[in-house]
Amino acid sequence: MAGGAGRATVRSLGNTGEDVEQMVEDVRAGLLGVPKDLSPWPKYFYDEIGSELFEEITALPEYYQTRTELSILQEKAPKIVARTGCRELVELGSGSSSKTRALLDAMVSRSGSTSGPDRYVPFDVSASALAGSAQRLVEEYPTLEISGFVGDFDHSLESLLARPRSEAFGRLVIFLGGTIGNFMPERRRAFLERLRAGLERGDYLLVGVDLIKDARVLEAAYDDAAGVTARFNKNLLNVLNRKLGGEFDPELFVHRATFDREASRVEMWLDSTVEQEVPVAALDLEVPFEAGEGMRTEISTKFTRESIAGAFDEAGLRLLDLYTDDRDLFGLALGEPA
Repeated sequence: MAGGAGRATVRSLGNTGEDVEQMVEDVRAGLLGVPKDLSPWPKYFYDEIGSELFEEITALPEYYQTRTELSILQEKAPKIVARTGCRELVELGSGSSSKTRALLDAMVSRSGSTSGPDRYVPFDVSASALAGSAQRLVEEYPTLEISGFVGDFDHSLESLLARPRSEAFGRLVIFLGGTIGNFMPERRRAFLERLRAGLERGDYLLVGVDLIKDARVLEAAYDDAAGVTARFNKNLLNVLNRKLGGEFDPELFVHRATFDREASRVEMWLDSTVEQEVPVAALDLEVPFEAGEGMRTEISTKFTRESIAGAFDEAGLRLLDLYTDDRDLFGLALGEPA
């Protein structure tokens, strides 16, 4: 597709079809664990209903992350762009690219024209989201080149970062939304190491990180008064029913969110209200639950400046700055290859 002098393409990186066999393996491991734990695989939340519920969550008064991250970008984008000098913007998990405009606008302003950066490279699992956002951005930035890629982190990250790059300008790779906090520590380190391996001198990485704060604020963000997050959490059971032939009754589970201060993370759980056995046909299992037994469904790690610097350092990255809001609710961690 094209718009004005700009152009946009959306391509697939390898096989992006649904991998039911992998889901069977993941869910089997999680349901047979002690405690039962599906949190290493947050992607299973996001069917169509789950995605819609999450969009609703981001607008809730208790859920400060999205609006706070956007406010930081709007204020700090000129500094970030000036510091990096990058003209290629690569966004991991771009979705609707709603926050990206702050960086694009800063690049346009710095270049002194309406041409924007040389290239915007959104990367997302949803082809429809990529196509829609690419078309809108081409209309807003008529000479911007947009190269969208459909894929997932597990199978496509190396291919994305191995693409030919401009010799004149480095790349700014961005990973927003605090999603890095959903990774277990081992996976977080491996993910950052894979990113580091794809970066060259002159490239930069910008990661959104939620910061440690009062436990009441944190827990409210994951257990809102309107019950939207509870519906989002329970919808995971509907996903298991539909895709794996499960017979979970969401009404027999209650949502719980707690802040584990020792692990520096919020954990979401679904607790069984009764003793029950739940058949899951694709697993050839009947999964037993005691009354009150919980199944962990998501983690969200919270960071300090020191802990994100340590995570970067372990992966071969150097933390250059942590841009925060006035209340230190959220941060954007800027790093480069060490």
